[in-house]
Parts: sequence; C-alpha cells; structure tokens
Amino acid sequence: MLEGTPSRTALRVAMRRAAHQVFDRPLVLDDPIAQRILPAEQREEVKRTPDSLRKPFSAAIRAFMVVRSRYAEDLLASAVTRGLAQYVLLGAGLDTFAYRNPFPGLQVFEVDFPATQLWKHSLLAEAGIDIPANTHYAPVDFEEHSLADGLAEAGFDFHRPAFFAWLGVVPYLTDAAFRQTLRFIVERPAGSGVVFDYSQPREVLPFVEQMMLDSMSARVAQAGEPFQLFFRKEDLAQRLAETGFSTMEDLGGPDLTERYLAGRTDGLQLRGKGGRIVSAWK
Repeated sequence: MLEGTPSRTALRVAMRRAAHQVFDRPLVLDDPIAQRILPAEQREEVKRTPDSLRKPFSAAIRAFMVVRSRYAEDLLASAVTRGLAQYVLLGAGLDTFAYRNPFPGLQVFEVDFPATQLWKHSLLAEAGIDIPANTHYAPVDFEEHSLADGLAEAGFDFHRPAFFAWLGVVPYLTDAAFRQTLRFIVERPAGSGVVFDYSQPREVLPFVEQMMLDSMSARVAQAGEPFQLFFRKEDLAQRLAETGFSTMEDLGGPDLTERYLAGRTDGLQLRGKGGRIVSAWK
C-alpha cells in the first residue's frame, strides 16, 4: 500500500461484496451494509457489474471473496457458542461485520493502517452507519508499532482467547511478517484460532491460471500492493503445525463449492486451484 493513502485493494474487495448483494441469488454472504459503505462513485460502478455468465473469471473472483468471508463468519459463530468473546480483523479494510454483528457480547477489533481506518471512518459517517460500542479500532503502522501494541491500546484482553480473520492479506506480506503474526496468534490462550486465504505458487498452476495470476499480479503491483508470498498446501500445513497449531482445515475450490455454491445456476462459481482458505486453532 502506498504510504499515507487508503488501500485501493480494500476498495475493490468491498465493491465485489456489494456486487454480490445486487446480482447473485441466493446470497452466500448476506451483507446489507456492503453497498452503503462504498463511496458514491463506486456504488454507481457496482451497478454496471457484468453478468456472471458473460464474465466468468470476474465472477469467480467475487465468489472467492464472498465465500472466504462467509467461511470466516461461520467459524466465528461456532466459536462464540463455545464462549469466545474476541474477534480480530487483521487488515479489516471495508469489512462490515462489526456493524451487523449479531453477538452483543463479542468484542470486535479492526486492525489496519491509520490512513485506511480514517478513510473508513469518513465513509461510515457519510453513510450514517453507527459504530457499535463493542467495536474497537487498532490503527497500526507496522513500521512504527507492533500488533500487540496496537491491540493493547484498543483494549484487547491478552488473557482471553480470540479468533483472528486475516482475509485478503497474506499474499501481500513478507515471509517475516507472516511468521511474526502467526507467532503472536499462537501465543494467545487455548481456544484461539485464525482463518486466512492464500495463493499457491505459479509453478503449480495450469497455464491458463498462470496467465490469470500474472495479470492480477501486474494490477495489484501497479496499485502499490504487490503479491509477495505463496505457499504449497503441504508446506503451509507443516509450518502451521511447527508454529503450534493443532487443528487445521485447508479448503480449495471443490471443497468450498460443495459447501457454499453447489447447485447454483447464476454463474457464480469458483474456478481453478490457485486460491485456498485455511483455518487453524490452538
């Protein structure tokens, strides 16, 4: 991300979540705030989203983004029934969960760059979306502050379990930053967990997917947010185990389709095997 500016990638993700509310049925992720939080120009752009059947690869990206959010929120709901009371969105962007949170006792912490959070606050105010009392902001410039410091200042309880959603972030990280954050999460009390999506390396993908990855890589690099980190499934599983996580689930396109997209006729479907979603618990 360019220093001092909000994330352009976060805006594109939010637009795809909003487009899902308008064009896809049935909904995978029911998010009535997704359109309201967008700037006016992007709300108009969403209305021009191409039909899924005519733009299948664009629809596949949208499908992955709404499925990963739905998966994270399903895991969170299950954890809340077990008594978990802290949810941390790492790289929250324009995620809207905190403003439609159905769990009164759940404390939600949004972690992001200060510029992105200031931008989000202005969009919330413009849309008339109230910030609930159980929502806390942790603006973290990782050049100057640690994740621990940012969460401490936001009122995070280090002695209680927490669930961390790390969506749309890992591919942009350095390996060192990835390792450091994983260690922080696994140091939390028993019952803590994390969910994140990741990309497999170019060499394991078929030719067409390699071309798609190259095109997307060029676009995000131009936006100042280049891809840096890729994993093979078996290597990631080993790293999570070595870090200290004991329970893991790693889902690819066929698994996610069976769970969330089976039987659809509107063209919203996942394609390829590049993107995967993993959850891990202590």
